[in-house]
Order: sequence, then C-alpha cells, then structure tokens
Amino acid sequence: MTITDQIAKNLKAFYAGENWTSSDLKSQLSGVTWQQAVTKIDSFNTIASLVYHINYYVVAVSNVLRGTPLESHNKYSFDVPSIQSAEEWDFLVKKVFDDAEVLAGLILQLPEADLWKTFVDKKNGNYYENIAGVIEHNYYHLGQIVILKKMLRQENAK
Repeated sequence: MTITDQIAKNLKAFYAGENWTSSDLKSQLSGVTWQQAVTKIDSFNTIASLVYHINYYVVAVSNVLRGTPLESHNKYSFDVPSIQSAEEWDFLVKKVFDDAEVLAGLILQLPEADLWKTFVDKKNGNYYENIAGVIEHNYYHLGQIVILKKMLRQENAK
C-alpha cells in the first residue's frame, strides 16, 4: 500500500466508518432532519454550517489537485446556502459525500513524490500537510457535530 492509498483510505474512513475513532460523518448525520441541521444553539455553528464548512476545504484541495488555482477564503467557509427543506439538506449531504469521493480519487492518482511538493505557495506547506490537514480538520468538526446532536436531543426531550 502506498502513502497515497493510505491517505485516501483514511479520508474515506472519516466519511463512511471503520476508522480508529469509531465515529464517522455518515453515521453521525444519519437521522438528522433538515430542521435539526439548521437549528442554532447559542453562539455555536449549526450542523448544516459545519457540514458545509468541512466540504469547503475538501473542494478547495480537490480543485488544486485538478490543477486549478486555490480560490478558497476562510471568510466564506461557513457561508452555507439557506436550507429550508429536506430536499435541500439531502442535496448538501449528497454533495459532501460525492465531493469526498472525488478527493479520494484524486489522492489515489497523485504521484507519491508530489506529496512533498509545495502546495500552491510556500506559506501553505506541502500537499501532504494540506491533505492530512483536511482530514484532521474534518474530525475536529465531527466532534462538534456530535456535541450539537446531543444538545438538540436534550432540547427535544424537554
């Protein structure tokens, strides 16, 4: 197994399971309604905004791996489109999983030596740091999603 095979496997495991944490995005989003996804609790992000935010950087890295310029800006990374129906929520979730498959495929195509090349600009580090960083970033926000789900359940139980 190559390093790029392992990285792609780790990325897929974040989304679909069988990872070291025993938690994944698919199982955590299972059963989350669109109303729950957009419910704001105190000053926390919504589940929908976190899902969008996770995908924002997946798309940004995918675009660079496709050879297009890096055009992501942190200030836009939480700008989730308005979700006002189950169909709109389902569309976002499907897009997130589809985009993850695209990134995994691009990682598998990446020559291993390219992992150590500069990612667009020296200030961004190398390809490995950015791809691994996306996975680390995803898990960070997955933890927030888990906590928000628990808080929503507590609110609903009252």
